[in-house]
Amino acid sequence: MAIIINIETATKNCSVSIAKNGEVIGIKELNNGNYSHAETLHPFIQELLNELNIISSQVDAIAVSKGPGSYTGLRIGVSAAKGLCFAYDKPLISVETLTSLANTTTIDEGFIVPMLDARRMEVYAAVYDSSYNQVREIKAEIIDEHSFSDYLNSNKVYFIGDGAEKCKDILKHENAFFIDDKFPSANQMAQLSFVKYKKNDIEDVAYFEPFYLKDFVVTPEKKKV
Repeated sequence: MAIIINIETATKNCSVSIAKNGEVIGIKELNNGNYSHAETLHPFIQELLNELNIISSQVDAIAVSKGPGSYTGLRIGVSAAKGLCFAYDKPLISVETLTSLANTTTIDEGFIVPMLDARRMEVYAAVYDSSYNQVREIKAEIIDEHSFSDYLNSNKVYFIGDGAEKCKDILKHENAFFIDDKFPSANQMAQLSFVKYKKNDIEDVAYFEPFYLKDFVVTPEKKKV
């Protein structure tokens, strides 16, 4: 039996689940449009442990969403996960954020393109087939009318995530479908982290860093007039 705490903070959704053998037995999440991770993440973890009567010695691993996503959100999630790993003396598992997002949707055929919002018309995106196999690498890309044409010309393509919303007016292909209200969650992380746990696919707690995909840009502070 494996009990894993899953932490997802790559987007505005602050999400924590506890899973037993890949099945979620408790979950708490808040997706209110604000980045409230710093205030809610640790209380969510403690509340779940208390409600499920789970003590630290019963936890087998800590899993965290590795990115890409919000720089601040990823830092908060990874810091919390590392802290638990050191405190509980447990291994760290990382789960690709876009893979987790892709798993929120079930299709019979075609492709799933999970998208996370970046700046302006830029998104973080990858391509998965109907069995959730990644068939194109993760990219930070600017969307135009030709984006994903290789997939759209031959198959139905389902776009999901907060990055897909701003692409609706650009990707007008007849094979383009947009599924609303999908976001990365610790719910989908449960099975993914369990698979990695069984393979002993773990990270070096001391040296693990989130997958930012591109450098964090600091906006200069405006001078007061």
